[in-house]
Amino acid sequence: MSSNVGLTTPRGSGTSGYVQRNLSHLKPRDNPQPYPKDFDTFKHRQRQPDKDILEHDRKREIEVKVFELRDKLEDEGVEEDEIDDQCDALRKKLESQQSANGRPKAKNLKSHQVHELAKAKIVESEKLRKALGIREDYEEGGHWKQQEERRVEREKQVASGETREEERSGQKYRDRD
Repeated sequence: MSSNVGLTTPRGSGTSGYVQRNLSHLKPRDNPQPYPKDFDTFKHRQRQPDKDILEHDRKREIEVKVFELRDKLEDEGVEEDEIDDQCDALRKKLESQQSANGRPKAKNLKSHQVHELAKAKIVESEKLRKALGIREDYEEGGHWKQQEERRVEREKQVASGETREEERSGQKYRDRD
């Protein structure tokens, strides 16, 4: 035992009395700033889905169904040429159905399908924007900026108007003399 650290005696504690430092303790940083000073970084940015991943998932879904059909037909003992023909027909049918249907509904998506969810969210936001009549170039908080610009412009006009009135009143007094 050294430096009055740890137990005075390890008797009855169920330990050996050996003292170690806590390596999982996080030391505070020198200059913690929990929030950035630039408020433009707080703007919401819609997550854009990766088109390659969406296309891959679409093709994979088709191939899974084709493979299930191929497996079923092989178990039944159908000839290889007939299996290929039926698989090709099913593949074409599924591709035409998916192109006709468009996108799957967001309710049917799982939480791990982040790109599909992002695409569905963009479509939903676009529908809401159109329903509410919001312009595409709308910027959040833009109204307040425009109001501030108008107020500053009015103040400039008032200030320039007062100086003109002072000039006019000075001319009137000069005319009297």
